[in-house]
Amino acid sequence: MMLPIVVASVIAMAIIFERLYTLRRSRLMAGDPLLAIQSWQGQGGITASRVDELARQSPLGHILAAGLAGSHSAETMRTRIEDAGRHVAHQMERYLNTLGTIALISPLLGLLGTVIGIIDVFQAITVHSAAGAIAPELLAGGIAKALVTTAAGIMVAVPAFIFHRYFRGLVDELVIDMEGQAIRLVDMLHPAGQVRRRAA
Repeated sequence: MMLPIVVASVIAMAIIFERLYTLRRSRLMAGDPLLAIQSWQGQGGITASRVDELARQSPLGHILAAGLAGSHSAETMRTRIEDAGRHVAHQMERYLNTLGTIALISPLLGLLGTVIGIIDVFQAITVHSAAGAIAPELLAGGIAKALVTTAAGIMVAVPAFIFHRYFRGLVDELVIDMEGQAIRLVDMLHPAGQVRRRAA
């Protein structure tokens, strides 16, 4: 059972490094898009080319650009932003289910390997006892080898579980920050809605 454990460890490490690179705040929320949008109002307004450029800058820019595309009411703008936000959140959570699955099954694979190893040990004991002698070193060595898979499975599961929890928390934090930026955009372009909400 060491082979699937090794494969799981390689996959887990690849996911961890990929997510560490992808979920950087500097990449997801590059620059200050709200400040740029505000400056556009005095420089020719919000044009299609500027919105396209904003969408290419970062995932946050993509969300805000979805709300800016076309001329919409505050409610329609919020709906478009929510739709784009769900897509971005899904991309941010990519591979996390796989990482969580690895954290869950690695100890089970290790335990299965240990059980299989101990079965082999007892089969060897049965053969040797029929011959009239059982070497203690055979018993101890066989059990030690069987326990290696459990140790390996736990060694894979612990970092996988830690990073899975870390990435989940990081994604939640980033989504909240993006939602805050989106709300500020709606309030900036539709101040009347902001006044009504505060009054309510």
